[in-house]
This record gives sequence, C-alpha cells and structure tokens, in this order.
Amino acid sequence: MEQRIKGTTGLLALIGSPVGHSGSPAMYNFSFQYHNLDYAYMAFDIKEDQVPAALDAMRLFKMRGCNVTMPCKNKVAQCVDELSPAAKIIGAVNTIVNEDGKLVGHITDGIGFVRNLKEHGVDVKGKKMVVLGAGGAATALTVQCALDGAASIAIFNPNDPFLDRAKGTAEKLAKEVPDCKVSVYCLDDQDKLREEIANADILANGTLAGMKPHDDITLVDKSMFHKDLVVADCVYNPAVECGTGSGSLCCTFAHFVGDTGKVCTYDRREEFSALARKNAEKWVRDSRLPAGDLRPHVCSRPLSRLPSSRIKVFG
Repeated sequence: MEQRIKGTTGLLALIGSPVGHSGSPAMYNFSFQYHNLDYAYMAFDIKEDQVPAALDAMRLFKMRGCNVTMPCKNKVAQCVDELSPAAKIIGAVNTIVNEDGKLVGHITDGIGFVRNLKEHGVDVKGKKMVVLGAGGAATALTVQCALDGAASIAIFNPNDPFLDRAKGTAEKLAKEVPDCKVSVYCLDDQDKLREEIANADILANGTLAGMKPHDDITLVDKSMFHKDLVVADCVYNPAVECGTGSGSLCCTFAHFVGDTGKVCTYDRREEFSALARKNAEKWVRDSRLPAGDLRPHVCSRPLSRLPSSRIKVFG
C-alpha cells in the first residue's frame, strides 16, 4: 500500500462540533492524492470555548489552514489576526489560512455561489438581485454578490429576528460597498416583492422553503417570473426533474418550470466543489484543482449531506 504521509506532509483540518459525519476529509484527501500534493486533511472536534487553543495549535504545528464549521464560525472571526472583506462584514469564518503565523479568516460560501454562477454563464456584476432569506447562506451570497459588483440587492425575509440581521448587513454594506444599493423588506409585502422581481436580473432563494420537510412550500407566485430572469435555488433536497433542460430544479421554484423557457440547471454539489477548490487553492497555492477532478468524488457523497441548488433562466 502506498505510503502517502511523510515527514514533510502538511496538515489541514476541519474544526467544529460535531465533525464525525463530515465528508470533507475524504474529499480533500482524494484530491491531494490525485494531484500528488503533500498534504493531509483531518477533522477535529473543537468546542467554541476551545477555539483560542485550537488556533494556537495551528501556529505551533505550522498547519497551512483549516475549515471551520458550527459552532465555531463566529468565535474564530473574533480570534484570527485578519479577516477577508466578506468575513469582516458577516462576522463569521469558514476557512483559515496560515500565512507564516498570521491567521487570515475567510468566508467562502458566497465565493462558491458566485463562481458557480459564472461558470454557467451568469455574472453578478452590474445585476439587480432579489435574495429571499437572511440566514447564513443568504447573508454569505448577499455580501459576496455586493463585493463582486452587483448593482442592487433587495433582501426579503419573514418578520423574525433575521429581519433585523438583514438590516444590519445592509448597513454594513452601505459603508463597505457603497456602489451596491441594498434594501431590506418584509416578505409579507408581496406587492413590493412583485415590484422588485419585475426589475431584477437574478432571484436567489436562501431560505429553507422547498427543502424537506418544507418541500411543499414556495415563496414566489408563478406570475412574478419574467423573461430572462435567472433563478437560483439553494436548498438541500429533494431534487425535482425539470420539464426542460438537462438537470433538475429544487422544490421552491420547481412548480414553475413547466415546458417553456430556456433552462440552465446545475447541482449545488458543483457549488460545493467550487468552494472546496477555492479553499484548496488558498492553502496549497496551487490551481491544479479543476472542477472535473473534485466533482465526481463530491457527488459520490449521500445527497442528504449535500446542498442541491439549481438555476433556471426564463426565456
């Protein structure tokens, strides 16, 4: 059997709790071995109050980097030496890069979303967007799209504590990205939602609507869609076959696909792959991680563990 671990092997890891279920070690180690990169990836169960000690260990062991999962994302943002623009605005970190002892925190969820849109011919720069939701995923994609040049973003969220969070995000973006106009509305205001979608180029769902056990819920009436509107749905499962196109569309918008319109679909496992490639490139300073190499291994993981997003372009 091949001896891949050597005295020179660099250590990377996932920290958080719990982590025993994570597929990240298998995915990253497969990729490192495939590309003959001298790194190994493990998972360490770290509680929130253990974060400072974990970061000290990163420096001591000269670990190149870590991924961060719950409940440690916010605590890590408070403890690293430097934050990326997106991580600074959001106040959370999911990727740490060790730059010769200086720990830099990044939030790459939005990067994966934007990058995958671009790989499918959709550029957020100069676009008007509507985002449904203000939770973790919705906030990450909102911030990254603003940083990447979206002209305006209208956030719609139910009247719950996340609505205030959305207002806080909008205030931060007004200071950090003044060229992007960010507005926040209550999702109950259906007239305003209709108005904003009518003027939008991209509509993204970042809520749990459409994901089991809420797969019978949709937030947007079919009559709100219009020609050339790009719709991205960021829910885990289930996947529903499209009436047209080459893939499937998750439930929030699946009811409206039908047999008309030009459809561009993608699986958010591709977004997960894009996010993983971006992390690996930060760590190993190596771009030998094209989409085709990570995606087959990512897709071999159970669907229940992987977000499934889809795009539809209404023609």
